[in-house]
Amino acid sequence: MPSDRTTQKPVTVAPLLVTEAPARPAAPWGTWTVRLMILGIVLAALNLRPAITSLGALFEEVRTGLGMSGSIAGVLTAVPPLCFALFSPAVPWFSRRFGPATVVCAGMVAVAGGLLLRPFSDGTAGFLAASALALMGIAVTNVLMPVLVKRYFPDRVGSMTGLYSMALSLGTGLAAAATVPLTDALGGSWRLGLGLWATLAAVAVLPWLVVLRPLRAAERGPQTAEPGPPSAARSWAGSTALAVTPADAAPARARKATSLLRSPTAWALTGYFGLQGAGGYTVMGWIPQIFRDAGVSARTAGLLLAVIMALGVPLAFAIPRLAARLRNQGPIVAVLGLCGLGGYTGLYFAPAAGAWAWALLIGVANCAFPLALTMIGMRSRTATGVVRLSAFTQSVGYLIAVPVPLLVGVLYQHSGGWGLPISLMAGLLVPQIVLGVLAGRDRTIEDETGMRD
Repeated sequence: MPSDRTTQKPVTVAPLLVTEAPARPAAPWGTWTVRLMILGIVLAALNLRPAITSLGALFEEVRTGLGMSGSIAGVLTAVPPLCFALFSPAVPWFSRRFGPATVVCAGMVAVAGGLLLRPFSDGTAGFLAASALALMGIAVTNVLMPVLVKRYFPDRVGSMTGLYSMALSLGTGLAAAATVPLTDALGGSWRLGLGLWATLAAVAVLPWLVVLRPLRAAERGPQTAEPGPPSAARSWAGSTALAVTPADAAPARARKATSLLRSPTAWALTGYFGLQGAGGYTVMGWIPQIFRDAGVSARTAGLLLAVIMALGVPLAFAIPRLAARLRNQGPIVAVLGLCGLGGYTGLYFAPAAGAWAWALLIGVANCAFPLALTMIGMRSRTATGVVRLSAFTQSVGYLIAVPVPLLVGVLYQHSGGWGLPISLMAGLLVPQIVLGVLAGRDRTIEDETGMRD
């Protein structure tokens, strides 16, 4: 980095709180902290869906092994959004008390522990409890991903959201595609096939253990921090990152935010997030079974799920970057929703004959998730606003998502086919598009509620 750069533009991380970038280039300590933060975010994102899609690939084997009925299996597919809804509201408090990086590190430990214990549970109750432990870790990380990006990479929200969304999609598709072959290679034991994913979660813990100390020092501020790098380090793309001030990291104390219940944008974004989550978790839990019941082999059904999820790798990187450049994200919402309607229509009439085409269309529609995450970061002006909006959107949104996978299982069991469940999944895309268009308008929760940091 050139040494003659003596001035840089200030970086605003909250209203009336401005941290000036250092006059000199950041020390290597700061540079490596940024790089490890990016690595930690990517590895955490890789682990946000394997717990779900690895189970989807072996769902029939798990149901048989644990003696589940169709309705109980529907409960199992509803557990992820239920856990996310239950645990998300507590995340802002944990984030203020311990710091978001510490909470994400603990979340990855919970994911690793739950995935290790889950396959070796003796019954359905133990399997659900271990799943809940892993999903608790995923829930807190889900909420804090937009927060970490807004807080530490305020001038790269689109790029960083795209990066971790791409990693999330990669992990999702990898688990869907690799679980069945790995299980076959291990002698056909679904328990070993599921348990292997605990290794990836354990690896994700390591970079967070390294960055916790320097991040805490930076957030304590120059009066208490140990001598070292400045609190703003140059990021991977040459932008100013890790712009942290003690006031930005401190609890709200006497400041009382106006309730998000008064924000139409918060409600629209919550509804959009909930409905896309309902579709996403239904797809992850049931799509392989839909294809298998249509005569597709287990391995091919897993590959079709992998295709659905793998489409998110390039699109999850491109869509947030495009969304960040637009003042209104409504057109993107509409395109994704129409692709979903096309995919479900084909799945209804010719599930096996056009399986690959329907998988592609549904895969595009599933990219509503990174779009929703991007809009969370764009609908608030401050890091504090983002953490509140993220927690509200995800906790209430996942409550909206909970009944849908369960209802799909009940309809499947009592109707004896997939016609009604697929119709339900397609029908929910209509309100999803409407709410997404409303959430995509160029406005912030602060403007609507008078909320202050």
